[in-house]
Amino acid sequence: MAISTNAGQELTKNESGVNGQYKTWFLDYASYVILERAVPALEDGLKPVQRRILHSMKEMDDGRFNKVANIIGQSMQYHPHGDASIGDALVNMGQKELMIETQGNWGDVRTGDEAAAPRYIEARLSKFALEVAFNAKTTEWQLSYDGRKNEPVTLPVKFPLLLAQGADGIAVGLSTKILPHNFCELIDASIKFLRGKKFEIFPDFQTGGMIDVTNYNDGKRGGKVRVRAAIEEVDKKTLVIRNVPFSVTVSSLCDSIVKANDAGKIKVKKVTDTTAANVEIMVELAQGISPDITIDALYAFTDCEVNISPNACVIVDQKPLFMTVRELLTLSADRTKELLRRELEIKLGELNEKWHYTSLEKIFFEEKIYKELEKKHETWEKVLEAIDKAFNPFKKNLKRNITREDIVKLTEKPVRRIYKLDIDELNEQIKSIENDIRQVQFDLAHLTDYAVAYYENLLKKFGKGRERKTEIKPFDTITAKSVAIANTKVYMNRFEGFIGMSLKKDELIAECSDLDDIIVFTRAGKMKVVKVADKVFIGKDIIHAEVFQRSDDRTTYNMMYVDGPSGVSYAKRFNVTGILRDREYDLSKGGDKSKVHYFTSNHNGEAEVVKVVLSANCTAKKKELDFYFEELDIKGRGSNGNQVTKYPIKSVKFKEAGRSTLAGRKLWFDSKFGRLNTDEKGEYLGTFEEDKILVITDDGSYELTDTELTQRFEPERILLIEKFDPAKPITAVYLDNEKQQFNVKRFKIETSTLKSKFLFIKEGKGNRLEAVTTDEKPVLLLYTGKGASSQTQKIQIGGFVEVMGWKAIGNKLVDFSKTVEMEWEVKTKYQGQPTLF
Repeated sequence: MAISTNAGQELTKNESGVNGQYKTWFLDYASYVILERAVPALEDGLKPVQRRILHSMKEMDDGRFNKVANIIGQSMQYHPHGDASIGDALVNMGQKELMIETQGNWGDVRTGDEAAAPRYIEARLSKFALEVAFNAKTTEWQLSYDGRKNEPVTLPVKFPLLLAQGADGIAVGLSTKILPHNFCELIDASIKFLRGKKFEIFPDFQTGGMIDVTNYNDGKRGGKVRVRAAIEEVDKKTLVIRNVPFSVTVSSLCDSIVKANDAGKIKVKKVTDTTAANVEIMVELAQGISPDITIDALYAFTDCEVNISPNACVIVDQKPLFMTVRELLTLSADRTKELLRRELEIKLGELNEKWHYTSLEKIFFEEKIYKELEKKHETWEKVLEAIDKAFNPFKKNLKRNITREDIVKLTEKPVRRIYKLDIDELNEQIKSIENDIRQVQFDLAHLTDYAVAYYENLLKKFGKGRERKTEIKPFDTITAKSVAIANTKVYMNRFEGFIGMSLKKDELIAECSDLDDIIVFTRAGKMKVVKVADKVFIGKDIIHAEVFQRSDDRTTYNMMYVDGPSGVSYAKRFNVTGILRDREYDLSKGGDKSKVHYFTSNHNGEAEVVKVVLSANCTAKKKELDFYFEELDIKGRGSNGNQVTKYPIKSVKFKEAGRSTLAGRKLWFDSKFGRLNTDEKGEYLGTFEEDKILVITDDGSYELTDTELTQRFEPERILLIEKFDPAKPITAVYLDNEKQQFNVKRFKIETSTLKSKFLFIKEGKGNRLEAVTTDEKPVLLLYTGKGASSQTQKIQIGGFVEVMGWKAIGNKLVDFSKTVEMEWEVKTKYQGQPTLF
């Protein structure tokens, strides 16, 4: 069918119009969602729905609770998006327990329980909200969506509400995530800013737990915080989780633990949720599973640890803007100061008006100007003019001109007032008003001090019970591979050169985690590291395979091989600390005919003796020789090694086990994380081979433990940690609370059980260890008294206290007193300042 030219032009025109409309509509929609729904305003920290809810509650406020269903209905006059969005926003604000006081079942952010239906729960504005969020005189108003009512553009909030409540929203093309911060800390930071001091603020969550703010980056995009639940060890078979990370519920946390157990990441026997008033999740461990490793695994594989990335986006001048929490707080403090200034100026204007009218009233009656009303004037206007003229002698003492409205208001005073008027009372009123004016003028002249006092008053009135709930502490980095339990088995077929989990009829390599790597060596002198998989081809004639530990510089490989092209045999010792996965490495000098005669893996650098038997046809006079690997230096995997013989070798056999050629392992204790390490972080403990570590804590117990790096310690409770020397006596001073005295004892450790605590001070409520040392000749400095009456005693403990059994009570040192301080003359590790009692 033919289309006319005009019709074609019309069609093209319509298509262009539709395309333009699509562009406009989407932009309008995106702008609307950003500005009117998802992103809070900088001025009051509220999204439109939150602002409309608070405004509606203020309109309904009579001091009593209102049904949430009624509040939702009232808010729908201002918010055009239905009751569901209003109800969800209202419950969300109510659960934050700041602006809204609730009654009934409002759900629980920890357990994820939802609130009851709106008809069953009630709410009203909190006293805090009434104090900081409303003032009709300083509020800017606009028409509601249907033009019937006025609503606030923003509320005059005099507090960093956005940072206190936090915000979360997803718009079109952007999102916002502002984490909640501590109420008291925000006020302190605001005061510091007003005083020109530096400040820092960090998130704080209702759910408690712990937070690592190392990478918070002031809440900017790209920052990150790590949040953990607090996990306690009840005994060697049971762990208890006392709280949940922010944004995680009890049920989702339990599900993540069960899921990790089913996937073989952790091994637990049972997970029981006994949460009531407080969160409590009991985790029973499987037989033989370490609680320390399980705690690490819970952080690595479950929701016991979550990462949260803040993204502070707010609406400024009708545009979204990304900011830092520091900028949000400073702008809030400046806005609060400005709002306080406007309130003072309004109050000053009202006081001046009140002073003006009270002064007029006093003159009106004191100078009997009211008698002009008794005179006969032609008209009412003449009466007003006569009164105005009568005020002429006094106008110079007034603060502004007298208006017609002022005079009319005076004439409306009842006649009985004229006869009962007390001039002295009016003088007192004027004096009181003048005092108020001077105070307001003083506050305006010292606005910063006034703002600081305002914040301090908020803290005093509303800060109780709002202390920090989330502990700020740095977290150690837990690699999943280091805590993953053995959840699979890996096998190898030596002849065909395959390894994998599916080769169950072949030789077992090891039980390991599916996160592990396997290192494999072949007879041809090739080496490869591969990830655990069902079946992987390495190369024919495998001679050794094991789980690979990256950065392990103690596992030493002893190898003897023949170089194919030359026929010369070499021996070498080497470590493998870091290589590329799935890449083949040649450990010989190269050549197709190179072959490995002998190979061992030694996890502590042992060097054995081997018997080398030469070929019977060779020309060597001596056909057998002993070779000592300990004579070789440990080098890199690419070294050729030392020549053993130029003659052909028939066989190499193990003859005698050797000792380790490595020095003992050096260990440090990092008190920041409560961990042992080999990375030179923290206090150096010494060089360890088969040695034990002694740990003494403030509850008066000691523990002997091994050098396993996965152990967890409580550094805040440790008074002494060091390499254990059974010959050294321990000297301890402790408080006997029952007898109100300090006892001292010296003893040697007689137990040998590892990882068990033994209480060595007298058992009793309030008893505690005060000082401990392993110095051979301990000298205690004892300070008594204060000021001019203070005294210092130097006590050589070894002079009057004998070494006794670890269960002995000890000797009396001194009576308990709050003015007693003590410290060792030679300070022990982790002993801080003198202890004050």
